Formats: sequence, structure tokens, C-alpha cells
Amino acid sequence: MSNSLRMPSLLCVCALAAAAILPATIASAQSTLSPDESSSNPPQLVSADGAGGTPAGGAGGGGNMHRGFGMHDLTSKLAFEAGAGFNAPVGNDKPYITWGGNFAVGGGLHLNKRFAVLGEFDFFDNKLPGAFIAAVNGGGSGQGGNAHIIALTLDPVIDLFPKKNNSIYVTGGGGYYHKSTNFTAEECCDYYGYAESVTTASFTSSQMGANLGFGLSHRFGGIYNDSTMKVFAEARYHYINTPSITATNGLGTTGLIPVTIGFRW
Repeated sequence: MSNSLRMPSLLCVCALAAAAILPATIASAQSTLSPDESSSNPPQLVSADGAGGTPAGGAGGGGNMHRGFGMHDLTSKLAFEAGAGFNAPVGNDKPYITWGGNFAVGGGLHLNKRFAVLGEFDFFDNKLPGAFIAAVNGGGSGQGGNAHIIALTLDPVIDLFPKKNNSIYVTGGGGYYHKSTNFTAEECCDYYGYAESVTTASFTSSQMGANLGFGLSHRFGGIYNDSTMKVFAEARYHYINTPSITATNGLGTTGLIPVTIGFRW
């Protein structure tokens, strides 16, 4: 009976002693570390030869390298755009094309906040003047035509006020242009008995060209005012070195100004 009473008493004494010693041990261990070591640095690993080291992926150079560059850094440098608008002919093109529409898509890299480089695909669709169509097709009802231009260009974009939500930018570049001038007429008939449009004549050419323009952009702020998405409106002058009017497939050099509205990020 006495042994059974002494055993719980002995356990209580040991528990009280441990409760008193443990906080003192923790405080002593923390006092051996500097404030910086106890709060920021991970514990050192000891190698087999006793030399200190850092755990893999810890505070060493390798860990900082992985934290310094990641998928977010790569994707933040990518640039994309998409837009559409209308075209106006200029220069010697006025007798041969009229107003039309366009759309553009592109992608590239943000080299820094001010400077980006985009590879762009543009498609321009312009109608042909009635007098020009009549001269080629001989007039008559149901005559029509169009001029289609495909452009693949490399174009730098320079943001003049990169820290502002509303900014002005300049852009320009050059590359490959393909132009097709097509004359059509309505003939009878398709499978359902309706008149159908067929191409009666076509001029095509492939050549180099260049463009230069400017635009206005508005950047959406985002939650932390760090968004890269912008809405833009721009006008460019495109010069295309199409064959001269004396050539069998040319109507002289082509000039037009597309006005495009879209998104860029």
C-alpha cells in the first residue's frame, strides 16, 4: 500500500522537475544564437567530416537561384496582341483600292517595361473602285473585286511613358507582304440555282514592305496596379513595294493606313 502511494508521488515530482527544466533549456539554447540566426537562417547540417553545410534548397546560392527565376518571370516577359479595324488607301493606290477592313495578331517578348518586340500577322481586305472594275471587266451588272494583303512583319514597340496607365507608343518594322488583286463577276448558277461569284482575273505578287506608326494605350491597373493588359488604338502607314503598273501582275507600289483597335498584354 505504501509503495503504491509513493509511486504517484514520485511521478508528480519528476513531472514538476521536467516542467521547470524544459523552459530553461530552451531559453539557454536560444541565447546561443544571434537574433538573425534564430529568426532567418535554417539549421546547419554537419557532414561526415564535421564540416558545416546548408541543406539542399536552403539559404545557399542554389536556393536563391531557384527563388530568383521561375515560370512567372518567363511568362511576364511574353507579349501578345490582337485587334481589328479599317483601312484607308493613300498615294497612288487611290484609283485601285477603296476603304476596307483589317485584323492583326502578334506575339513576342517584353525586353523591359519600355521596349518590346512583336512578330505580327496582318490581313487587309479592301474593295476595288467601280471605275477600275469596269475598265478591267468591261462593266455590266454583278461585277466586283477586292484586294487582299497578307503581312508577316517584325515590329519593335517603344512605350514612351511606361509607368503611366495612359501612354503613347511608337512602332514600326518590316517584313514579307503578299498582295492579291481579284476581279469577280456573277455567273449562273450554283447547285441551288443562285448566281455565284467567280474570279475572272487576278494579279498576285510577293515582296518586302515596311510600316511605321504610333498609338495610344490604356493599361488596366489590376489588384496591385501591376497588370500588363492594355487596350490600344493605333494608326500605321504601310508601304509595299508591289510591281509597277507596267508589269503584268502589278498596279504600282501600295500604300495604305490601317487604324486598329485591340488588346495587348
